[in-house]
Amino acid sequence: MPTSHRIVLLIIAIGAVPLRAQTVDDGLLVPRRALMTGFLYAHESWTNYWEGSLNRDNGNVGTVTTQSARWVAGYGVTDRLSVIAMLPYVWTHASQGPLHGMEGVQDFTLAAKFRLLETPWTDHGTLRAIVVGSAGIPASNYTPDFLPLSIGQASRQFSGRFTLNYKAHRGWFINGSTAYTWRATVTLDRPAYYTNGQLFLSDEVDMPNVFDYTVSAGYQGGRLFIPIGFSQQLTLGGGDIRRQDMPFVSNRMDFVRIEGGLMYALRAPKELALRVGANHVVSGRNVGEATTLMAGVFYTFHL
Repeated sequence: MPTSHRIVLLIIAIGAVPLRAQTVDDGLLVPRRALMTGFLYAHESWTNYWEGSLNRDNGNVGTVTTQSARWVAGYGVTDRLSVIAMLPYVWTHASQGPLHGMEGVQDFTLAAKFRLLETPWTDHGTLRAIVVGSAGIPASNYTPDFLPLSIGQASRQFSGRFTLNYKAHRGWFINGSTAYTWRATVTLDRPAYYTNGQLFLSDEVDMPNVFDYTVSAGYQGGRLFIPIGFSQQLTLGGGDIRRQDMPFVSNRMDFVRIEGGLMYALRAPKELALRVGANHVVSGRNVGEATTLMAGVFYTFHL
């Protein structure tokens, strides 16, 4: 199933010279009184997926493609506090079978990012500690009960994140970030459902919470930012996809993903920055073996 609705916390904002890249899990903040805004396009596709631990394909869907166009923005409230917002429009498509794709506005996400600590660490660089609080709510009345072609999971959620970042004076960095996400119940358009070996006579589905972590390293200096990372998501509950059945919204959705990117701020106009990136799911449970390509453009307003 598409991973786009499972990485809703991956919010991108890019600055100008000196290049300030920002996501919710890195060690950087938006400069004070600067507004960075733009759009990020992502194209994700998979043919094989994990049905529980079984890697297989499915002729009823063929290749599943998920595309999204995300508006993202970040604002520097102070030198230590940034707020970030994201709103994606998502559309899905299956290359085979009778299932029709869906499209629409997905979930609105708002995050606050605060630097707890910034101190020299050895003679070669600086250590930063950052906490992030993030909340997301469905922005339209879409249905989550049509996986793998649903555009999201329609669950209100809140996430707490802690990040440690070390950046050397010569530009090299290493970053570690971990988060716990609480998810609210989801309401279906049917009076009963079956999952994880049980029949539930209700339209409400309890959603398992999620733990994730990311480790990344790379170079950030001048107009250039090159991150390479590894991330894992663990769902704290939920059942597996039943044999020859569709995925269910509360299934366990675990994955290990590798990712990389390139961000570049132009010389003129210096407020404009470009981003490209890619990631691939190398192992998982009840998720697609997906490859995602991304490209974005961002502009900085100095208020």
